[in-house]
Amino acid sequence: MTAPRSVSAIGIILLFWNMIGVAAFIMQYSADLNQLAKTDAYTARIFAQMPGWAWTAYGVAVGAGTLGAILLLFRKAAAAPVFLLSVIAVIAQFGYSFLGTDLLAVKGATAAIFPAVILVIAVFQWRYARSLTARGMLR
Repeated sequence: MTAPRSVSAIGIILLFWNMIGVAAFIMQYSADLNQLAKTDAYTARIFAQMPGWAWTAYGVAVGAGTLGAILLLFRKAAAAPVFLLSVIAVIAQFGYSFLGTDLLAVKGATAAIFPAVILVIAVFQWRYARSLTARGMLR
């Protein structure tokens, strides 16, 4: 079955979104924590104390999301499980952020808004690719 043009448009948007995530990961991972501490000491401390597994989850989340979007653009059914990996990694990463730190106490409930948006988009990507695969549009 031929996929509608909207699949390409959505795939491009998702690729762009995930590439922004990759850029955010690179900027956060390579941030000069001494400079960051001058403007946001709390975030600098959180980044410095973030365990390796949480950084790995973050990298997997954005890397799998990007790969999933590329697979979607190439109409590959492998996009769905790769997007699922991204969802799991997003949950692990933000699980640490909200359960392993005092982020909500320090920054307030509004600190959860953007992570919630990220999770919603990650789940959308996975479910969208799954639905396209079920309809025979990804092979």
